Amino acid sequence: MTAESTVPSPGGQPRDPGFSPAAVLPPRGLTAGFRFPARRPRTRPASPVPLLAADLAGALTGAAVFAEAAHQPLLTALLVAASMLTRAHRPRPAPGVLDELPLVCGRTALAWTVLAAFLAAWSPRFALSFRTLLLGFLLQAAVCCAGRGLAHWRRRTALLNRPRAALVIGPAATAQRVAAAVLRHPRHGVRPVGVVAELPSSGEGLPVLTTGEEVQRALIQNGVRDVLAVHPSVRTQQGPLLRALAESGCAVWEVDADTPSYAGRDQLAGFSCRRLDLGAGRRRGSVGKRALDMLVSGLLLLLVSPLLLGCAAALRLVVGRGVVFRQERVGRDGRPFTLLKFRTHRPADEHEAATRWSVADEPRMPWFCRFLRRTSLDELLQLWNVLRGDMSLVGPRPERPFFVAQFSQTYPGYAARHRMRTGITGLAQVNGLRGDTSIEDRARFDNAYIDNWSLWQDICILLRTAAALVRPTGS
Repeated sequence: MTAESTVPSPGGQPRDPGFSPAAVLPPRGLTAGFRFPARRPRTRPASPVPLLAADLAGALTGAAVFAEAAHQPLLTALLVAASMLTRAHRPRPAPGVLDELPLVCGRTALAWTVLAAFLAAWSPRFALSFRTLLLGFLLQAAVCCAGRGLAHWRRRTALLNRPRAALVIGPAATAQRVAAAVLRHPRHGVRPVGVVAELPSSGEGLPVLTTGEEVQRALIQNGVRDVLAVHPSVRTQQGPLLRALAESGCAVWEVDADTPSYAGRDQLAGFSCRRLDLGAGRRRGSVGKRALDMLVSGLLLLLVSPLLLGCAAALRLVVGRGVVFRQERVGRDGRPFTLLKFRTHRPADEHEAATRWSVADEPRMPWFCRFLRRTSLDELLQLWNVLRGDMSLVGPRPERPFFVAQFSQTYPGYAARHRMRTGITGLAQVNGLRGDTSIEDRARFDNAYIDNWSLWQDICILLRTAAALVRPTGS
């Protein structure tokens, strides 16, 4: 049985990647034998101070309607507090005041409504009249919009006058297409200066860099501060290169060049994009997640150690020597690691072990091995992978290099699953996506989990996994 005949079909037509499959790990020649420049100060996000100042000025101007009130300082403080609590000060990429007008007016109206309700509940004699509410709202909204418009204009001018040099990494044709689109829209403040690809392109466009020395030279000469990864497979194929660039101070962005932009996502020249965390800094909450992993996996290993020994002894009698199965899987940022499981099947050769999709229906499998797979007891040894730091308790399931390369080029978003440490269970698994199920659906659930991660969500997934073990289905 070949892998091609057993890989589950996606829910829709797979995307044609436009180039031949490549290995999961990058070629040695691209990153070996040289060092990137020493760590430089990281590109800081746009400061929220101008927007805060604009909102504060608006709130103080709106408070002018309290000039004749007996408790003017208190009312002004309450209005400022309500306005600041209902504001969003994270600058969006190259926005305009018209884009923010509905948001500014809505939150200004909310601030005045909250203030009026509080004063009416506190004392009826402090209740604000409709005329006061309307005048204060109009004054504050006008000043806020004017101040924000000035802040956005200054930022756009700075981006146009001082664009950040960028390298575009991916298949040469796709990278050139994205680079040309970004160059046609300079208001985003990104100026591609070169394309990094395994093979040079024959058409016109930016210089194609195929060696580590060329990348290093471009990095130094152009002062590159941004990196655009324009194909899903780049994250796994060029993981070491991306990490080296991130460690040198570059901001690494994943750009979706082949699917429409989605609401709520940052955009660059009409392409959806998101900034990647490649280990250069700690992800928010990563310390708590790692602490939970170590605590739970350590306790479980102690509690189930008699069960593990019993399973190992029974397997020794049923299948003979070699009760522990070791297999290379792809983890966070494309790093390979050795996954541990109880051996429930002996493949015919190395090729079958690396490329056969599932052995759940193998007729030669002994009954005890079927029992281990049906109850998921064969996965318990992965608690050691969690304790070592190769995996997490909750995260996308790790896959073999052969399938990672194949799926990354076939299913949009599959490679983005490797933004986080892989796990024993995950959001996809507790939603029934185990075994021979849709890869496209798994990628969608895994990315939703990463984008909305919280420690409480991990705990909920662990509880749902424990409940699912009562009615095991195997994989």
